[in-house]
Amino acid sequence: MNLGAHPFTLRQLQYAVAVAEWLSFRKAAELCHVSQPSLSAQLAHMEQAFGVRLFERDQRRVLVTAAGRELIKHARLILRETDDLEELAHRSRDPLSGTLRIGVIPTISSYLLPRLTAALRKAYPRLTVLWVEDKTQVLLRSLEAGMLDAALLALEADIGDVERGIVGPDPFVLATPVGHPLGAKTSPAMASELKDVSVLLLDDGHCFREQALAFCSGAKAHELEFRATSLSTLAQMVAGGAGVTLLPELAVAVEAKRAELSIRPFAQPVPKRTITLVWRKRSPLDSALRQLVATIRAAYSRTSNQRGAAARVI
Repeated sequence: MNLGAHPFTLRQLQYAVAVAEWLSFRKAAELCHVSQPSLSAQLAHMEQAFGVRLFERDQRRVLVTAAGRELIKHARLILRETDDLEELAHRSRDPLSGTLRIGVIPTISSYLLPRLTAALRKAYPRLTVLWVEDKTQVLLRSLEAGMLDAALLALEADIGDVERGIVGPDPFVLATPVGHPLGAKTSPAMASELKDVSVLLLDDGHCFREQALAFCSGAKAHELEFRATSLSTLAQMVAGGAGVTLLPELAVAVEAKRAELSIRPFAQPVPKRTITLVWRKRSPLDSALRQLVATIRAAYSRTSNQRGAAARVI
């Protein structure tokens, strides 16, 4: 460990990252609330200290050099760790006060957050949760960049090397139009019943699509060309007679009200996803997030009976 003076400052690292992000000295200076000449002088000082050029610049454009790309990658890591250090100091007295930024995938957010928000407000009255809805890989990139503190995802997706806390299982059910032969049966649905059946699935990028597609492919079902952007669209298309689909049990109570659907649970082994809260390894919020997982898990499990009942209602 170098205990001497470093030839650069955190502020200079912020300037370099901002220029690399926007490829504009003017825009970077605006965002950093500093004059452009001052920003340029500070970056020139850092380049001189490093002995390498970070940027190529002319009147038309700014480019990051090969050496600059590697250095700026590490600069981002240093700045993120600095943010974590500040966060750790801020949270040391009351980790579950202030603001948490938590990502959530669309196939969970609409159905779980209304119940979850009230439970979190009751358990942690000084905590504000800012929810960010997006697809799994976008949320994971934001988590890695330090833009999110945690994310509520499906464990079965490719979530990488992160810490995690299991919230609970979310079984899939078969949804058909009213009057469809598959929906008229009262017994649990078998995967073999989907052979050559036309199924509707979500669009690319949704992890629920990949999980449902794997099950339907194994059952030798036929995927229709139409791909929905949301579970609500999927349910409406099925209600209109376009085909059948799989829905997570979590969504049934809401979507069954919006569209006339026949719902059948699946026989064992039931296809399912596992709702999970994930966060960065070595996050200063680790203990607080584990406590949060316990609260989310309790709120989720309290409604499991209602969800199961809704999944059996036509």
